Amino acid sequence: MPDHQQPPVPGSEPGPAPAAACADDPAEAPFLDLLAGGAAAEEYDRPLLSARADGASAGRLAALERARLLALRVRTELEDRRRREAELSALYATAHDLAGLRDLDAVLRAIVRRARSLLGTEVAYLTLHDPAAGDTWMRVTDGSVSARFQQLRLGMGEGLGGLVAQTARPYVTDNYLHDERFRHTRTIDSGVRDEGLVAILGVPLLLGSGVIGVLFAADRRERVFEPGQIALLAAHAAHAAVAIDTANLLAETRKTLTELATANEIIRDRSAVIERASGIHDRLTELVLRGGGVQDVVRAVAEVLDGAVEFAEPGQLPAAALDRSRAGGRAVPDGDTWVAVVRAGGEDLGALVLRGHPALDPVDQRTLERAAMVTSLLLLARRTAGEAEQRVRGELLDDLLDAAARDPRLLGERAARVGADLDVPHVVLAARMAGPRIPGCDGPPRPDGTDRRRLWSAACHLAATRHGLAAVRDGGAVLLLPLAPGDDPAHTAREVAARLGSALHVPVTVGASAPVPSPAARPAAVAEAYAEARRCREALCALGRAGQGAAAADFGFLGLLLSDTRDVDGFVHRTLGAVADYDARRGTELVRTLAAYFACGMSPARTKDALHVHVNTVAQRLERVGRLLGPDWQSPARALEIQLALRLHQLAAAVAGDTEE
Repeated sequence: MPDHQQPPVPGSEPGPAPAAACADDPAEAPFLDLLAGGAAAEEYDRPLLSARADGASAGRLAALERARLLALRVRTELEDRRRREAELSALYATAHDLAGLRDLDAVLRAIVRRARSLLGTEVAYLTLHDPAAGDTWMRVTDGSVSARFQQLRLGMGEGLGGLVAQTARPYVTDNYLHDERFRHTRTIDSGVRDEGLVAILGVPLLLGSGVIGVLFAADRRERVFEPGQIALLAAHAAHAAVAIDTANLLAETRKTLTELATANEIIRDRSAVIERASGIHDRLTELVLRGGGVQDVVRAVAEVLDGAVEFAEPGQLPAAALDRSRAGGRAVPDGDTWVAVVRAGGEDLGALVLRGHPALDPVDQRTLERAAMVTSLLLLARRTAGEAEQRVRGELLDDLLDAAARDPRLLGERAARVGADLDVPHVVLAARMAGPRIPGCDGPPRPDGTDRRRLWSAACHLAATRHGLAAVRDGGAVLLLPLAPGDDPAHTAREVAARLGSALHVPVTVGASAPVPSPAARPAAVAEAYAEARRCREALCALGRAGQGAAAADFGFLGLLLSDTRDVDGFVHRTLGAVADYDARRGTELVRTLAAYFACGMSPARTKDALHVHVNTVAQRLERVGRLLGPDWQSPARALEIQLALRLHQLAAAVAGDTEE
């Protein structure tokens, strides 16, 4: 070649260089071109074949062979580096993707999907450790088609996965079902067979020194997993374990935050409740300290609970609701009403009733119960003050009963100081607890002393409400109550018996005297009236009417014996007044007919002879008497009273005739 001619640029000529020129070129030159062009492995044989065809020397051929082998090694190394670079890039991308996930299920699905993509397998799956069962269970699969396989559980040391979980080391097999290194079980082998898996690679998911699960890559054909692939999956598993731990921590953190938020909300609610309860407590305490009454408590509770609240006496509420509230010491529902018993010293003082609230939260229920407690304290305080006042009232009544010679003026002044007016008509009542306790009343019978105190307390309360006086005497109670216009002693006795019996939950027998016109003007009349009231009370018990109330007028002719006043005219009028009045208005002779009827042994035939009238006339007159006196006028008891009244009527008429003469 001439000196001025430049050597050709490699690859610039279309055909192979002449043999002489090739002999002068370095042996590596053609292989460098192939490396630069990324030629396939079989292309590296062509330079050697061309040189052999051109008759190259043995030295040249040996140099080319060495260059070819070296180039192939370089090519293999470059491919390995490119593959590792791609794998690392994929691994970093996977780590980046996993780091961006927060939901555990999404993290697990991404781990399995990436494992399948990194190794190019048909199936990938992941099992997690179950500390309670001591095994691992199939958590996520990708590419799986068998339901049995997706539900597998692998005990420690069982199968390839169980061995990985037990030893914390990777294991691989190119044909699982024929690999005797693993402890096969029917369940695991059936699942693998159903899925059609052959080659399986499993690596542990390590967190610190513990295994939290196993990551698998598998094919449905025989395959040899190279060390680099094993290392790649292990590296992916390391990132996956961190991502799982992070997701778990985030889930626990979110759960904790949710629980903290819930707890904070509860604390806020409880704080508001406590603050409201404290405000209610302060308000009720203020009511007590400033001397408020029961109605003040009722208004305060009604405002706080936003409902209609009232204080009810024991007899004004259903017994069942009171019993339930009394038994538990709590406010109890009764339909759309809540009842909280007001109780002190074993005695029901009443109840607070909240209406219009079918349901109450615990704080409002406690508020109603606390208000009932405050009400009982107020009532006890009022009772204490009332008892002091009643002692004064009792002493005044004792003086009226025991000291007939007391100065009427002083008695009147003392009565005025306790709100009583002894210048108006009064009735004296003698009361005593009688018989067994009313069924349903709690507790055993109390000693007599306790019963007397309870009777005195109830009598004093009743007397105070009626502007009267009460005292304990002769094992019972005595009351001096004013009589309103139109009232009569018998009605008052029945009312007092009912009121005391309801308050004490035991029958109370009450006897009443005739009216005392002016106790202050004639104190001795009070003692006489008390004796009459006691006789009436004892008569009720003797007649089997314990627990009732009555005055002498209720006993018919017996009342004449019981009464100090011996009100004969009153007895005659109550017994025969309707008949006598009819005679006076109509000019008839019904009274005379009655007298003849009884005188003739209640025989209409003999009566018509005595009166010289027709028997039909007698029958008509007796029928009229029956309409005036009632259908039982011929009963033995009524007939006896009527005959006595007729006799007294005749005596009164005879006395009146003698007086006129």
